[in-house]
Amino acid sequence: MGLRQAYDGVALVAPFSTPYQRYSTDTAHWWIAGALRGALGTAGLKPGEIDGFCVSSFLLAPDSAVGLTQHLGLCLRWLDHIPMGGASGIVALRRAARAVQCGDANIVACVAGDTNHIDSFRTLLSGFSRSASDASYPYGYGGPNANFALLTDRYMQEYGATREDFGRICVAQRSNALKYPGAMMKKPLTLEQYLDTRPISDPIALFDCVMPCAGSEAFLVMPEEEAVKRELPYALIGGTIERHNAHAEDPIQLRGGWTLDIDELYEMADCDAKKIDLLQTYDDYPVICMMQIEDLGFCEKGSAAEFVRSHDLTIDGDFPHNTSGGQLSAGQAGAAGGFLGLVEAIRQVSGTAGPTQVKDANHAMVAGFGMINYDRGVCSGAAIIRSGNS
Repeated sequence: MGLRQAYDGVALVAPFSTPYQRYSTDTAHWWIAGALRGALGTAGLKPGEIDGFCVSSFLLAPDSAVGLTQHLGLCLRWLDHIPMGGASGIVALRRAARAVQCGDANIVACVAGDTNHIDSFRTLLSGFSRSASDASYPYGYGGPNANFALLTDRYMQEYGATREDFGRICVAQRSNALKYPGAMMKKPLTLEQYLDTRPISDPIALFDCVMPCAGSEAFLVMPEEEAVKRELPYALIGGTIERHNAHAEDPIQLRGGWTLDIDELYEMADCDAKKIDLLQTYDDYPVICMMQIEDLGFCEKGSAAEFVRSHDLTIDGDFPHNTSGGQLSAGQAGAAGGFLGLVEAIRQVSGTAGPTQVKDANHAMVAGFGMINYDRGVCSGAAIIRSGNS
């Protein structure tokens, strides 16, 4: 099996996030259009100047990316629709970068967005996957809270993690969210408050769960020379990896597909874990953050609890993690949750993160995780990006 090819000459620019809303009567189309408009405005581009478009959304049906071309008035020569939830941002980055690198498109807009009506989350869950509908919902597991409760309980039994350990992640991310303008959660959170909140699905309690909301995220992919010509702050891609249905033989998921490719990722990016200045993990539940910290090479398997005890995960700490607050404090805008960490990472390494800016942020790692059916998430990916303007 050959090594993945480098991503030389490809720039990531114009990261844009719409302010999230708890509920919205607007459609996913509206939210996607807003993020696209924001990214284009940030880059000083008009819609007719993009020729590639990649979209991720749970609630776009009955439309797809094809329908959006007419809805948004776009004329494209490259188009993709990525229905991979929390892994969508990494997968979109990979596809769009290769399209630009190969000349199939010159400027690709990668956008994710979803709305949140009063009943839209329940409707989404009812048709999330055939596996969920047939194999878990009939037994009362009607959504991710119960599924992740099983994973969390097994992780705690296997590795000795405690609720206090998970709470340290949530508390640090809330601290970060207080500095992030678009975050939904704007009240400080203490470890005592985290531990005292109401149970949801043992051992998961309220602050372990993401809050569904409406919102959208976007970034542009273009040749590096185009970014330089337009004098845009930009990021470069050190390397990316992607896996689906990894470790299917495991009785329950305590590791992800990252473990199969992490060495190659670091080799591609010509760095190691010590060189990463900040980490953005997919964080619908804190146990998944711990799994990624381990599987991405920051500590040994089973030792993430000790890792979070001995590190400061806030923006000014020694291990900045989910600097926007992540989904646990910014909110989960459907499929846009899979873009949140990547968009923030692009801001960080291009020096445009404003109040959440990590000092001397030159290398960022972003991980994605998505499409959980019952005992595991099927999709995983990761990327290392670095500053392009140094």
